Amino acid sequence: MDNVLIDTDVILDSFFNREPFVEFSAEILNLCEQNKLNGFTTPVIIANVYYLLSKAGKHQYIIEKLKQLLQIIDIVKMDKKVVLNALNSEFKDFEDALKNFSAEENMDIKIILTRNLKDFSKSKLAVLTPETYLKGKH
Repeated sequence: MDNVLIDTDVILDSFFNREPFVEFSAEILNLCEQNKLNGFTTPVIIANVYYLLSKAGKHQYIIEKLKQLLQIIDIVKMDKKVVLNALNSEFKDFEDALKNFSAEENMDIKIILTRNLKDFSKSKLAVLTPETYLKGKH
């Protein structure tokens, strides 16, 4: 079973039913719920999802959606080593560097699922869209 880091855009595609991406993001989360995929996220991703959802929804609703999400995926640690690796990296986007090195520090994660492929071009991990990942599994 694969261990994957699920990026902000994938979660938001599912939560906001963004076409044409919702089909693939929802399938990723369904696989996590069915224990056929081990999904992970970071504290930064959770904070970003909360912030972006708060523009469209009420606090209590968002909290409930995040609690439901965290029943099917886990959170990787972010510590000083992760932050220093991100600061010393060649990533142009610091936030993406934090996500990447959080995943790299969790030795079991080999894949980042995102639609933002270019910002992870410096990653040592496999970086795939949910669609590409799912097509490779079937």
